[in-house]
Amino acid sequence: MPRRRQRPVAGSGSDGTEDSDSSADREQTNSSESDGTAAKRQRLTRASMRLSQSSQDTPDLKPAGDHDESPPLTPTGNAPSSESELDISSPNASHDESQAKDPAGRESDKDLSHRPKRRRCHETYNFNMKCPTPGCNSLGHLTGKHERHFAVSGCPLYHNLSADECKVKAISREKQEEEMKGQDEGNSRHATRHQTPTTKQSRYKEQVAEMRKGRNAGLQKEQKEKHVEHRQTHGNTREPLLENITSQYDLELFRKAQARASEDLEKLRIQGQITEGSNMIKTILFGRYELDTWYHSPYPEEYARLGRLYVCEFCLKYMKSQTILRRHMAKCVWKHPPGDEVYRKGSISVFEVDGKKNKIYCQNLCLLAKLFLDHKTLYYDVEPFLFYVMTEADNTGCHLVGYFSKEKNSFLNYNVSCILTMPQYMRQGFGKMLIDFSYLLSKVEEKVGSPERPLSDLGLISYRSYWKEVLLRYMCNFQGKEISIKEISQETAVNPVDIVSTLQSLQMLKYWKGKHLVLKRQDLIDEWKAKETKRGNSNKTIDPGSLKWTPPKGT
Repeated sequence: MPRRRQRPVAGSGSDGTEDSDSSADREQTNSSESDGTAAKRQRLTRASMRLSQSSQDTPDLKPAGDHDESPPLTPTGNAPSSESELDISSPNASHDESQAKDPAGRESDKDLSHRPKRRRCHETYNFNMKCPTPGCNSLGHLTGKHERHFAVSGCPLYHNLSADECKVKAISREKQEEEMKGQDEGNSRHATRHQTPTTKQSRYKEQVAEMRKGRNAGLQKEQKEKHVEHRQTHGNTREPLLENITSQYDLELFRKAQARASEDLEKLRIQGQITEGSNMIKTILFGRYELDTWYHSPYPEEYARLGRLYVCEFCLKYMKSQTILRRHMAKCVWKHPPGDEVYRKGSISVFEVDGKKNKIYCQNLCLLAKLFLDHKTLYYDVEPFLFYVMTEADNTGCHLVGYFSKEKNSFLNYNVSCILTMPQYMRQGFGKMLIDFSYLLSKVEEKVGSPERPLSDLGLISYRSYWKEVLLRYMCNFQGKEISIKEISQETAVNPVDIVSTLQSLQMLKYWKGKHLVLKRQDLIDEWKAKETKRGNSNKTIDPGSLKWTPPKGT
């Protein structure tokens, strides 16, 4: 019967002090083995003793049935999605592991072969589902990273590609991203010192401009016939042909954006936040427009699973069918948003809607906005907010153009919590009008404002364009010798942090002899003047004299 090993005392086996077992073993082998072999045997003995000690010191574990092995939940209540966060294994994995180990703590190769193989999260597909694209076998994915797909967003056939072509494009994109990452890391150390473009960046900019020269040339006759034939053959079941419509550079950028969006939708599907074919509203009928949705919105399940929603453009009530919408429109007495009209110039009006007084309307507005915003989290708790709804009037009523929400009492002086321009009014100047109106309210309140972060992609583009325009207009009208960021902030109501970031992006802020200097770049000012002259007297501007509003008190 083997002798029971004693637990080593503190410090033994690690600081050179020997215990009884190790010295006894070494005495027996000292005559027949060399000193090197004895030292090796001694290290093996100590290692086995430390392993034995750790197994004796380990507290008792709960039985497999009592131990909760479920993965930690995310804030949305779903399991993590990435491969590094979660592996799906057999429920008896802990029992199999205990059987696969010998008394010394080592795993047996024979027992290990019978253990169940682990499967990653993204491999647990439901093979009963099929891609809705006609003629598609659900194999491949637009990103080139998955073996199967079940939605149009990831269907290679819908995008007029094959599964192999998607894999080749994925490899090419990864190589480009690695190259760009290496360049960014190399330039990051000198970014604060050298703000002018490098020679390589200037050369790349010239190459892009050269590639974009022929993008407005238009399609030739044969190309037009090919596009029309493809449209007549496949209709809406395939993406229109995109070749020769724009430059190859812009087309590749669009393809990258498509692949990235498809990957994001795949992650949401794995997490269980959306399921293909259900709980995802594809289109909405809004007034005389049929709008394709961009994101998931938490409408009630009985409405969301329909895939198509009918919304009254005045009261924003949502319905299941066009018949119900037609009957509702015959009885609906609303022709403009509730609340007070605080601005009117021409056909443009802005209404101030209190979330506490008009709760249902504001909730419906938030649900509608979530269909086109990714980062929006406010849906039902609308009472602490004011909503400023912009409309365009005609003989049928005031049609919703966009809106922004604002906290009644913002601790950080945010003048915008959420902002949206409806898709049918985008790229027409209404987004800048909403932003300008929010800063006009901040001026009346005698405060400095800034939008709440994070901004959506389109929101960030709009704000950066607005801040650039405000600064260039200020520089153009400035006649003094020394300029102050504080004075700019007080006159424009733009936060100094936003001013500094915009000046840096325009390369108008330099650090020289221990001081930050603001440079007046005449080339940018002349370019802005030319655009203003070309734009002419546009009605897409906010007139401060048309505002009839006083800051709310006691809210």
